[in-house]
Amino acid sequence: MRKTTTTSRARRLAAAAVALGSFLAFAVPAGGVAAAPADPVPAVFFGDSYTANFGIAPVNNPDSERGWCFQAAENYPAVATRSLASKGITLDVQTDVSCGGALVHHFWQEQELPFGAGKLQAQQDALKEDTRLVVGGAGGNTLGFTSVLKQCSDELRRHPLLPGEPVDADAPAGECRDFFESDDAKEWLDDRFQQVEWDLEQTLQRMSYFAPDAERVLVGYPRLVPKDTTKCLKAAPGQEVWPFADIPQDALPLLDQVQKRLDDVMKKAAADDGADFVDLYDHTGNNTACDGANRGIGGLLETSRLDLFGQSIPWYAHPNDKGRDIQAKHVAAKIETVLNR
Repeated sequence: MRKTTTTSRARRLAAAAVALGSFLAFAVPAGGVAAAPADPVPAVFFGDSYTANFGIAPVNNPDSERGWCFQAAENYPAVATRSLASKGITLDVQTDVSCGGALVHHFWQEQELPFGAGKLQAQQDALKEDTRLVVGGAGGNTLGFTSVLKQCSDELRRHPLLPGEPVDADAPAGECRDFFESDDAKEWLDDRFQQVEWDLEQTLQRMSYFAPDAERVLVGYPRLVPKDTTKCLKAAPGQEVWPFADIPQDALPLLDQVQKRLDDVMKKAAADDGADFVDLYDHTGNNTACDGANRGIGGLLETSRLDLFGQSIPWYAHPNDKGRDIQAKHVAAKIETVLNR
């Protein structure tokens, strides 16, 4: 698999500029604002439920197997695309293959859908020779974040429609902080983070291979747990259950540490391969699941807009409308920067 480094990408761009005699095209106008791309930019969105924006209805393709991806018709790729268009930057979205439940390796392997609904082809198959922009994020499912959540909650373990299994079902949920401080659990986490790092490296290299002229933007995850965890000890307006249900307060900093480490792994993977990164964690500290009316994350058991088999599905700590709009704002800003440089 060919790896396109920052240096090789820069050399390729410089060579093209020399051949076309167009170095001036890279100059910033006197006003200090770069010109928007003149032509539509062929783009592909990829990723997991945070790109698909699970929990927001209606969903795309409800009558096909892709309906099981729970990809919102108004997910952040759609909102960001409209925002960019209002600034004169037009994305020609070739496709959005983001899908709930996707692991990083589903970028190059087919994904089996739940309840025997079928299989989806690898997300990399959406890339074309003329694709110029690839945007999205994945990593939380490969890490096993739902397993961390279920290790710490009896309520989540009992819920029939929420994915994931506890790391060790025999260990009491109320003692999950001590569990994750054990050597075995630390080794489990280290292995999962290593897998995320390897798979992201593979994904970014494959993007360069199948779409050699594409800018690549890896999108991180919004922050779930605030610095002040006492804010998590009350229900949001209109809710009856705490944002993190029965997860002990002493385990909430652990969840935040795991998420911050995931964010750092993603950021490093992007930097090492010359890709761009959207650090949502650093921009959403005041919009966590515990920020009441300002929350950008739906609580673990807070009812989302989706139904499955006649039963409402909880948000399970995914972005609500406000959180989706925050994602779109920062992703659009990064795309604008990338396309104008």
